Amino acid sequence: MTVSAPNPTRLTGSISGFLQVASVLGLLLLLLKAVQFYLQRQWLLKAFQQFPSPPFHWFFGHKFEGDQEIPLFMKAVESFPSAFPRWVWGNQAYFIVYDPDYIKLILGRSDPKAHGAYKLLAPWIGYGLLLLNGQSWFQHRRMLTPAFHYDILKPYVKTMADSVRLMLDKWEQLAAQDTSIEVFQHISLMTLDTIMKCAFSHKGSVQVDRNYNTYIQAIVDLNNLFYSRVKNIFHQNDTIYSLSSNDRLANRACQLAHDHTDGVIKMRKDQLQDEGELEKVKKKRRLDFLDILLFARTENGDSLSDRDIRAEVDTFMFAGHDTTASGLSWIFYALATHPEHQQRCREEVQSLLGDGSFITWDHLDQMPYTTMCIKEAMRLYPPAPGVVRELSKPVTFPDGRSLPKGISVMLSIYALHHNPKVWPNPEVFDPSRFAPDSPRHSHSFLPFSGGARNCIGKQFAMNELKVGVALTLLRFELLPDHTRVPVPLRRIVLKSKNGIYLHLKKIH
Repeated sequence: MTVSAPNPTRLTGSISGFLQVASVLGLLLLLLKAVQFYLQRQWLLKAFQQFPSPPFHWFFGHKFEGDQEIPLFMKAVESFPSAFPRWVWGNQAYFIVYDPDYIKLILGRSDPKAHGAYKLLAPWIGYGLLLLNGQSWFQHRRMLTPAFHYDILKPYVKTMADSVRLMLDKWEQLAAQDTSIEVFQHISLMTLDTIMKCAFSHKGSVQVDRNYNTYIQAIVDLNNLFYSRVKNIFHQNDTIYSLSSNDRLANRACQLAHDHTDGVIKMRKDQLQDEGELEKVKKKRRLDFLDILLFARTENGDSLSDRDIRAEVDTFMFAGHDTTASGLSWIFYALATHPEHQQRCREEVQSLLGDGSFITWDHLDQMPYTTMCIKEAMRLYPPAPGVVRELSKPVTFPDGRSLPKGISVMLSIYALHHNPKVWPNPEVFDPSRFAPDSPRHSHSFLPFSGGARNCIGKQFAMNELKVGVALTLLRFELLPDHTRVPVPLRRIVLKSKNGIYLHLKKIH
């Protein structure tokens, strides 16, 4: 039997035909994408027609970037006192809201978290309280609320104080070197130490184990990588993003974060194998955060899946330490730059606590001026600068202007707190704004968001802030480093581009 050789002409023709078909399909796909881009852009332009905004490029949108991002953003806030559309790029935009009446209306509804932005967090923190919507969110919120009952929170005050004192002991050694200290990294370890002991029954000390620095750095990296991805039009596509170096960095940081939380969960499961420990838990009137997750049952009687447990642990591990660390770092900076208020707080704490060797739950409600200063610092530097909702139905605002279903609305807590229409002279540090008899709008101050989806751990966080401020002011005078003025950066959590450096002067 003779086998004839392939005809080169026919083979070349087949390849040519295939390339022609591929080219036509590619052009059709490109055309389809262009049409989708155009129609989405036209829909947004029509939706926003009642709301003027600063000038923007048709493709690149509003360029609020780098060190000038916040100043440029706040300039727009002054020009448009209630809200304005912010174009990220050609057919993607958020409706930025910073008027308390607008915000009250949105937070009073049940709109879900905006899928587009928040889905990018899912590989890191999974679908826990932060990302869940609808009935699943409601069930998890109801399940976890008992972990923040005051009976649970009361004994945590001693744990918080122990963690703060360990940090301050380290600061005494560093302060002797007569140089400024970058406080955020130390405070991050302290707040992680606190959350590990309070919520996850951790027995060791995070602050003396250098392995935990890896987790802290992973959280910093994930914060930055998330923000970078949100602002990059090409990185919205998972396939394109998977080809980038940022994706490899994100995967590595996610793995480090997950290894940490998996270790925490395994350690607690192992502890509960001990009959004595299990008996102690069963006798408790109320369970800690992780124990609630491990003992929880769904409506059909099943335990929570490992995936659900890790999502909640990842979410609370991040939110419970990083936001509090941001808040406390900026509070210290605000007090350092306003020594007269710092001294008044110190005198209040000294009259209440003496040498600070003992601080209790009851003390926390007996430092009104210190609390006013904490709130004023969180007004200037809100730990969570914004949250995003996606309108599940049309909305009409109090001034009669409307938006259709499907618009992503960003509630800018930072802009609300700096809105001159809401807060006169907003850049001035003035604790009297929070005096008991000072009138203000119910939705003018939202460091922990508001409505049904407010921060579940807000009381835990406020207690930790008060303990941290009180014990620190008894030990140190806080002084700014004028050569390193912090530059606020809007991330998931408010950070400083160049750290937060302070001089610490030991009080004898």
